[in-house]
Amino acid sequence: MNPSPYRETSLFISCGNSDRLHLKRFCGNEKGIPILLLHGSIENGRIFYSASGKGLAPFLASLGYDVFIPDLRGKGLSTPAINRKSSYGVFETITEEIPLFLEKINELKGDQPMHWMAHSWGGVLLLCYYARYLASNGNVLSITFFGTKRRISIRSARKFMMADVIYGFLFLLIGKVKGYVDAGMIVKGSDNETLKTNRQTWHWVKEKKWIDQDGFNYGQVLPAILLPPAMYIAGIADDVLGHPTDVQLLMLETGSQQTNIFYLASKKNGNLHNYGHINLLTHQDAIHDHFPEVIKWLRKNEKRYGII
Repeated sequence: MNPSPYRETSLFISCGNSDRLHLKRFCGNEKGIPILLLHGSIENGRIFYSASGKGLAPFLASLGYDVFIPDLRGKGLSTPAINRKSSYGVFETITEEIPLFLEKINELKGDQPMHWMAHSWGGVLLLCYYARYLASNGNVLSITFFGTKRRISIRSARKFMMADVIYGFLFLLIGKVKGYVDAGMIVKGSDNETLKTNRQTWHWVKEKKWIDQDGFNYGQVLPAILLPPAMYIAGIADDVLGHPTDVQLLMLETGSQQTNIFYLASKKNGNLHNYGHINLLTHQDAIHDHFPEVIKWLRKNEKRYGII
């Protein structure tokens, strides 16, 4: 894997009457295979790259991929920033924002097969989009999930504090006072959420049923369709937000197929560190540790579909 230079640009997409979505691009090769990287809850696209050029996105671009990283509405460089007037939620992300991002990528790349990757809740959003729009004609080579869970089934003191107290109580309380969830008041380095997003996310995390506001039942649709080959990566030190048990629960919930694999990033598995929810992507050793395993996964699926 010999690194090559890449070009870094920002693209902007109109959404609704006044909103503007930011799409970051790290292009290692104009003709390279596109990869979509979607961030999760209370974060933005910067989970995949740093100002100094480190992270998963630059790593992939240096290997010749054409990498696209959205900032979901109101987050990162998408404008306006989330405020008390922001009324959109998970449903709008799935039915409005993701389609616009993919339409822009298609405009630039044509109808070219691509890889999807996501961190945490971003993986849930991509699965929902796929179930709604691509069940019969998806053009996705593979999906890689980093610490992605849909439900939190584990029980522990840490889970009670992080999930029930912070996400289920404090965020909601802050939202009622400010009109939106100012997550940065509690979680350092995080991005904000709308009240609707917080409520919908928390509802899906708690409930066994996986149904959207319009009645679309992801829990029924996803096991019944053929999803792209998926690699589920979990950090053994991720004790709540992407606990290995809950990552594997999502595999089962979506209809685990023979083409899916589960990868546990841990010293016991031969990794350099016992990774957690965030440093699974941001640790400086990741590019020498488990990121190469991701590249093997991409190449395997490119070969399967005759891309290489």
